[in-house]
Amino acid sequence: MNVSNDQLKSLYGSLDGDFFTDQQTRILYATDASAYREMPLAVAIPKTVSDLEKLILFASGEGLSLIPRTAGTSLAGQVVGKGIVVDVSKYFNKILELNIEEKWVRVQPGVVRDELNLYLKPFGLYFGPETSTANRAMIGGMVGNNSCGSNSLIYGSTREHTLEVKALLSDGSTADFKALEFEEFIKKCEGNTLESKLYKNIRSLLSNYENQLSIREQFPVKTIERRNTGYAVDILLDSAPFTAGTPAFNFCKLIAGSEGTLAFMTEIKLNLEPVLKEETALLCIHFKSIDDALMANLIALKYRPRVSELIDHLILECTKENIEQSRNRFFVSGDPAAILVVEYSGKDKQGITEKAARVEAEMRSKGLGYHFPLVFGPDMSRIWSLRKAGLGLLSNLPGDEKAVAVIEDTAVDVKDLPAYIRDFNEILKKHGLFSVHYAHAGSGEIHLRPILNLKTVEGNRLFRVIAEEIAKLVKQYNGSLSGEHGDGRLRGEFIEQMIGPRNYKILKEIKSAWDPKNIFNPGKITDTPAMDTMLRYEPGQQTPEIKTVFRYHNQNILQHAEQCNGSGDCRKSHLAGGTMCPSFMATRNEKDTTRARANMLREMLTHSTKINRFDHQELKDVMDLCLSCKGCKSECPSNVDMAKLKAEFLQGYYDANGVPFNVKVVAGFNQINQLASLAPGLYNWSIGNKVISTLIKKSCGFAAERSLPPLYQTTLKKWFVQHKKEAGPAVKHAVKQKTVYFFCDEFTNYSDTEIGIKAILLLENLGYQVIIPEHLESGRTWISKGLLRKAKKIAQHNVFQLSKIITKETPLIGIEPSAILTFRDEYVDLVDLPQLPLAQELAKNSLLIDEFIAREIASGNISKDSFNKESRLIKLHGHCQQKAWAVLDASKQILAFPENYQVEVIPSGCCGMAGSFGYEKKHYELSMQIGELVLFPEVRKQAENVLIAATGTSCRHQIKDGTHKKALHPVEILYEALL
Repeated sequence: MNVSNDQLKSLYGSLDGDFFTDQQTRILYATDASAYREMPLAVAIPKTVSDLEKLILFASGEGLSLIPRTAGTSLAGQVVGKGIVVDVSKYFNKILELNIEEKWVRVQPGVVRDELNLYLKPFGLYFGPETSTANRAMIGGMVGNNSCGSNSLIYGSTREHTLEVKALLSDGSTADFKALEFEEFIKKCEGNTLESKLYKNIRSLLSNYENQLSIREQFPVKTIERRNTGYAVDILLDSAPFTAGTPAFNFCKLIAGSEGTLAFMTEIKLNLEPVLKEETALLCIHFKSIDDALMANLIALKYRPRVSELIDHLILECTKENIEQSRNRFFVSGDPAAILVVEYSGKDKQGITEKAARVEAEMRSKGLGYHFPLVFGPDMSRIWSLRKAGLGLLSNLPGDEKAVAVIEDTAVDVKDLPAYIRDFNEILKKHGLFSVHYAHAGSGEIHLRPILNLKTVEGNRLFRVIAEEIAKLVKQYNGSLSGEHGDGRLRGEFIEQMIGPRNYKILKEIKSAWDPKNIFNPGKITDTPAMDTMLRYEPGQQTPEIKTVFRYHNQNILQHAEQCNGSGDCRKSHLAGGTMCPSFMATRNEKDTTRARANMLREMLTHSTKINRFDHQELKDVMDLCLSCKGCKSECPSNVDMAKLKAEFLQGYYDANGVPFNVKVVAGFNQINQLASLAPGLYNWSIGNKVISTLIKKSCGFAAERSLPPLYQTTLKKWFVQHKKEAGPAVKHAVKQKTVYFFCDEFTNYSDTEIGIKAILLLENLGYQVIIPEHLESGRTWISKGLLRKAKKIAQHNVFQLSKIITKETPLIGIEPSAILTFRDEYVDLVDLPQLPLAQELAKNSLLIDEFIAREIASGNISKDSFNKESRLIKLHGHCQQKAWAVLDASKQILAFPENYQVEVIPSGCCGMAGSFGYEKKHYELSMQIGELVLFPEVRKQAENVLIAATGTSCRHQIKDGTHKKALHPVEILYEALL
């Protein structure tokens, strides 16, 4: 691959799309969700088919390779390679044609599976195969890997639904692959085009009687529906013209599961199913052992379920520490060794309940299972969310030992599954190992991941040893080494062992016919390098000691970044819901994902030769568009807290390069407002004056289009002192239910003072004594700008001061989520170890005012009689950090408490402001793009009498600037509703 920079520049100049050769981008595309890492030569983001043609001709002429990529969630290293990575996820994402009557759709390969189904839903249609990554997995990748998913008992694999494929061949020509009758097949064999040669080649190979015998004897048994070992020549053999009475020949069967090694897909025609209209429910059976669960699985299958999925105790344990998934454990009783989640359908609930009772009775008669909850309705989605999070949750294990994808995709006949798993665990036991067990019990495929440390020599050795021994075991059961994740470079080495030399030679001949110059994703399926080469971690790799300000519990900062396993949950779009990751949702660039930031941080902290490993421009660039929204803290199954990592990086980077003026200004927000509050009228006049405000914004690096928040006529603390004086004896002698301490944060004290006043008056009207204790600012601005040592001092002071008075009975409550939630979040990781117990106790009793009021309502201490009975519709936008801590429901509950108040949550993620982020000139445009995804359009279309509620000060300001509508804090709405 001796290609000059001039040649690459020439190629770039000829493309309509993007082309990158810089170190940063290449690092970001050097990994996927597998254990592999290999630096590509370049990364192409094609915009047109013409771009793809040019890339193919360039690769062919220069002896380069092309690695096709969509979401990059491959588990076997399919999209890792040294050539040009071709990412079609950004531009090849169009739904081209829908035929409702014939139930098919034609799409480009970058269409996301779940987004396709959102499009199809109004037409009553549905694309069946559903991977656990369905909210970011793309159709091209699903075809390339022949993805299945949890519902394969009903819908099979992607192969069964791929009707036609339009693709570019290795010579740049276009071919349309579809089902062919005998005469059509024969006609395709005529001529000298590359397409004709493909048909001649397959006719020659599969017409050979010895080849037919070999394929039928050596390939995995047909009773295994999930079999992705090598190219699907066994399935092609079972089609006309090679086998009588079989379906028409279709090369799509071969392309599905070929991992981009044969051709480059540009369009895919898919079969669709009608949307299920029957009632469904989940029977969540608890077991005392994995073996019991697998034996019971055979009983469950007798009753024709739609799904039968296994979740073991290791995954269930990981859910306890995950903010989002801990809420989805509602169906779990105690600590089972395994849970089998079985979905049954029927005409009505009664029929399903009766079926579930029969299943339970038969299992109990055989001593299998001890708890059988049956779940209907919306709660089913919570269970599936927990199950789908399995892959990411496995990265939560602290330290360097991880649940490694090495033999995670084996499939056997479901009747053999209990015996196979027993034998499997005996092999692991022999090596002193144990494994995670989860996923597709109903299909005979359990995802099995041994716990290994690939940074050690012994861990690397076991990586290969386990792969070799399990491959032999799978062959004994006539199973498939890959059920749905593909061979890639992980399993390719063992294909010859699995199907025999003659059949492996057939695969190599097919590859050679389709791709004679080996430009399409070489080293996958055939002629793969050794499976223990080009790993992400090197044997004997040392974890460097890196001094940090934050504490990382049971790990260091590098290990926290390494929790990211590349599963790509951060690549979902705004259509999928949730907050993570707002910058990617707007730009659709891999660089702007949480995954990219974790990858770059891991790369630099591992391989940097600098004393200060944070001192890298590549890190600064990739961290720049992180909004520190905290969405990843809860939505990332691996619990990667990128806001925390970004703040740590910034502190380290500033240590090497100094703190910019605008960073000091924003971080010192409280001190500036303290000074300005001496003359609030003058300050407000200044920011309202076009000339002066322009100078202020320019000096601070703020966007000219952005308005600045005015100061209130007095501070909340001053108002409160005067208020207590004026209230006098009436306050002292009033009957009080409870004393609460009000945290007067730096935003409420100066700008949102009126909201603070109403919050205090609301609490007093409801019978609570309010005290503002002595404390410093929250430190939020210092944290968000990365000045952690200053934030640490603030945290230590506040913890010392407030822990003396804050208890469960006398909680600390605040109205600004980003401020009060620092007590729960950053403070416990900032304070010195001697103060940690105090910080942890304080965290338990630091509440959003919404949470406090909701709790008091639940305890019967607040009555509906305190509020009017007017009818109001409220649209609620939640603050990102409030959502990250799963406390948005409290805002919804309190707003719906007045008798005729109706609340609807706007399905928005981050508003786009994120503290100072949206004020900054360099981020303003992106900030508004994020707002336009969901929030702004939803707010604009509301009638004038609809109230817009937003808990965060930044959110309310963003709504004002983006829609010219005023959003209210929930306490304002409740205060106005008081009688």
